[in-house]
Amino acid sequence: MEALLAVDLQNDFCPPAGTLAVPEGDTIVPLINRLMQVFDHTILTQDWHPAHHLSFASSHPEKQPFQTIELPYGEQILWPDHCVQGSTGAAFRSDLEKDPAELILRKGFRREIDSYSAFYENDHVTPTGLTGYLRERGINRIYLAGLATDFCVHWSAVDGCKEGFEVLVIEDATRGIDTNGSLADAWEKMKAAGAQAVQSKTLLDRRR
Repeated sequence: MEALLAVDLQNDFCPPAGTLAVPEGDTIVPLINRLMQVFDHTILTQDWHPAHHLSFASSHPEKQPFQTIELPYGEQILWPDHCVQGSTGAAFRSDLEKDPAELILRKGFRREIDSYSAFYENDHVTPTGLTGYLRERGINRIYLAGLATDFCVHWSAVDGCKEGFEVLVIEDATRGIDTNGSLADAWEKMKAAGAQAVQSKTLLDRRR
């Protein structure tokens, strides 16, 4: 059995007004809406930070966005404030069809630790519970789409493979930030972990 995992399709990750907008991030929403119709199971992830989250540059007055610091769980990129709980920026895109989703998985809600992956916090130890949710439903293959390819999609794909799922990333239904070669590096790591790249047409053709 398979599921679509659509990652972080939120206002703050999309142009024109998102505080951490992924280039062309808004353009994949109509395609993901179409993909949802192909799957019996759809899961949405939602970045859900408290104010003053430790991954925010604003929580470190001497630092600027996109600098890095060391936190107890390792290196952390400092981001502009984004996806603050209850804010307009944290809301899903208004054009995203949310009704097909059977689960909305919120991540990054602990102030002391960031969470890119849908499976684990950034300490690679604290689980989100997604693995158990999927296994209890007999889902063994997951298709990933959403934002951003080189961060939350990448980490989710790698962790999904580690958890023993067959992972396929729908390449044209993702968009990346691509800082200092991060997009190419992410694809290399996803494929090394065992994830496959596919195109949406392969899936949409199944409805015909």
